[in-house]
Amino acid sequence: MSGSVLAVDIGGTKFAVALVDSDGNVRAARRTATPPGGDARALWKALGGLVDSLLDGAAADGLINGDAAAGGVVAGVGIGCGGPMTWPEGAVSPLNMPGWRGFPLRAKLAERFPGVPVRIHNDARRLHR
Repeated sequence: MSGSVLAVDIGGTKFAVALVDSDGNVRAARRTATPPGGDARALWKALGGLVDSLLDGAAADGLINGDAAAGGVVAGVGIGCGGPMTWPEGAVSPLNMPGWRGFPLRAKLAERFPGVPVRIHNDARRLHR
């Protein structure tokens, strides 16, 4: 599944992640409830655990090759997140997650997946297009 993109949906009630192939097919997906009242660290830990679960499962199923722990298995990362955000750094402030006011989500995912493009936009704009 070379060239897969990690799709990330940040919601007030759930986090969802998926591996999407170059034809737009969802090949693997996971979701979890957003930690209620979570601080920045708890929210990031929940998202990171979800991403790790997705990549580990995809590797076990033979959908990806490479070092999932090092992030070397995706061609890019796309994030949809509601609420205000700053440009171009991609810091988010989801209205239902006070723990992530000004959270540098794009930078954190770029650090987790070095060398691949990481794009973020408001989920309402992503749905519109």
